[in-house]
Amino acid sequence: MLEPKIYIDANCEVDDLLLPIALDKFEDFDSVKVRPGAVYVLGRDTMISSSDKIRSIVEQRLAHIVFSNPAEGASTMQGQFARFSVRDLIDSGQIMVLSGGDLDRRYRYFKFENFFQRIMNFNENIESMNCTDEIFNKTIKPYKFLFLNGRMRPHRKWMLQSLRDAGLLEQGLYTNLHSRNAPVRNLSYMQNGRDLLNEIEPIHYLPEQYEVKSYQIQISKPCDNIDVKHHLFKNEWGEAYIKPEPYIDTYFSIISETIFFGTDSFRTEKIWKPIIMGHPWICIANEGFYTDLRNMGFQTFENIIDENFDQISDPQLRIERIDVIIKDICTGNMSKFLAECKSVCKYNQQHMLEYLPHVKKFPQQFVEYLREQIQ
Repeated sequence: MLEPKIYIDANCEVDDLLLPIALDKFEDFDSVKVRPGAVYVLGRDTMISSSDKIRSIVEQRLAHIVFSNPAEGASTMQGQFARFSVRDLIDSGQIMVLSGGDLDRRYRYFKFENFFQRIMNFNENIESMNCTDEIFNKTIKPYKFLFLNGRMRPHRKWMLQSLRDAGLLEQGLYTNLHSRNAPVRNLSYMQNGRDLLNEIEPIHYLPEQYEVKSYQIQISKPCDNIDVKHHLFKNEWGEAYIKPEPYIDTYFSIISETIFFGTDSFRTEKIWKPIIMGHPWICIANEGFYTDLRNMGFQTFENIIDENFDQISDPQLRIERIDVIIKDICTGNMSKFLAECKSVCKYNQQHMLEYLPHVKKFPQQFVEYLREQIQ
């Protein structure tokens, strides 16, 4: 069996993890002398800037190319493919893919739980687990739910609008960091003959005391951009940090994952944060998201709420059913609901810690994948 000779792009997003198994790391792929039979792991910028060289390498079968973008997955990854002049080579399997989520079986891809690994690397996030008992001991809370949204997407706009119309939105801690509309063909929110997904959603920050301390000052600073996420987090990965207070002061999290349409799951920091904190959650995500999470050994709240929405293919019907569940929780005995969720939350916290060593085996697992692919 061939031993892969791996060379990595400094901007492949996992260069820090792959460096121990790589023979070299480079900044400019166009200046690299390609070694026959080697494996080159390339980031998205290189895929675009060096597309002609990449095509030549692949068509001559000179070396193996891996497009690495574990910050994306499922349909967002396919959106990346559409930008490249080498999409046909990816679609045909001549270029391998390192993805952060599920992809169609026609692709040759390796899936890496990138966001799990990244968010568990912050010691302060692990330390946040020590605050979990405060969530369950504080049975009378000032807010009903936590609903954090960055980039505007149709399912997020839909749920924000529905909660607003029900008079529940201001009873929760919520954000929207992207002021635009979000029309889409297979989802609508009709009111008086108008689809409200066409209306712009205003920017909304957390109250300052609930934001991570280093970003609090950004809330009061003006920003002309319609997407204020980079402004708020000062171009850092700020949404990865966990501040316990928003979880302590709410009964559950409403999570709007990146992917809602289709059946390919892509788990981001959005799901891992409440699991780390031991906070009950309900997730607005793709069909089968809950099933995939359970297949990883995590528990969901199927004995407490009706999670059959996870198997609903029609996105309109799925989000409407999730909406009913959320409103039932918000209008029910929330202290009782919180107590019923405790055992699942505690189990998942422990499973996070037990699953981490598996994720940390990524470099070795990736090498095994390459061995199978290039033999």
